[in-house]
Amino acid sequence: MIKILVDSSSELTKKEAEEKGFLFAPISVNIGGREYRDGVDLTKDKFYDLLVNGGEFPQTSQPSPQAFLELFEQAKKNGDEVVAILLSSALSGTYQSAVLAKQMVDYEGIYLIDSLTATGVIQILADYAQELIEKGKSAAEVAERTDVFKTRVHAIAMVDTLEFLQKGGRISKTAAMIGELARLKPLITLTEEGGVGVIGKAIGKNKAVSFMLKWLEEHPVDDAWPKYSIYTSGTENCGQFEEKLKNHGIETMGRLQIGTAIGTHIGPNAFGIIYVEKA
Repeated sequence: MIKILVDSSSELTKKEAEEKGFLFAPISVNIGGREYRDGVDLTKDKFYDLLVNGGEFPQTSQPSPQAFLELFEQAKKNGDEVVAILLSSALSGTYQSAVLAKQMVDYEGIYLIDSLTATGVIQILADYAQELIEKGKSAAEVAERTDVFKTRVHAIAMVDTLEFLQKGGRISKTAAMIGELARLKPLITLTEEGGVGVIGKAIGKNKAVSFMLKWLEEHPVDDAWPKYSIYTSGTENCGQFEEKLKNHGIETMGRLQIGTAIGTHIGPNAFGIIYVEKA
């Protein structure tokens, strides 16, 4: 049997992953000296409450090689093959932990994909990989095709506040203060290199939405694939964006809440879309 493995940056909880038949590796989050396992004993709503009201900036850490080793050894024992679709190596050491675990387990049935992305994009990739398995493709074929397909799946979002980019050291305190006064709204995406990149800056939310709609015209949505609106906490902005998308002929299948991997840095009230671009 071929098993898909995802980490919690996919925004799936352990329970949701297991319901899909996926293996699951949680990212750890330390807030105020307490350690949480993302998607296991830390919900997204609880995370944002701690992010905004907890007083201390969260520290995330990748699953250990040992955590992956245990999953790989169990797969080896069961005679299963594993296709692991993991958080971008440009954002975390998660992929490297899995590489080390694969070397330790000494089993050829482990296929690792550096997704070069995060959040619900990984869900789309995992669901695609599962479809390939159901069509009878080998683990090697599943890994190869999914690795190619990942270049077509995109996430774009508007950051509502610069506070958490500043707290995370991504911008200076002065830049954050000036940006907030100017109502600056950065537009971000996950780049081809797997990092978070700024694709534009807008003054105010309405101009930010217009920017994203223009981006979608230039990088058109393939309606044959799933598309989801995304948000951090607070759904008002996301709901308004969904209406704008609908007016432009883009109907999302549902909402996905952004979790710790990206949410730590972009904070509450962010929103955007995940979709597959036309080939």
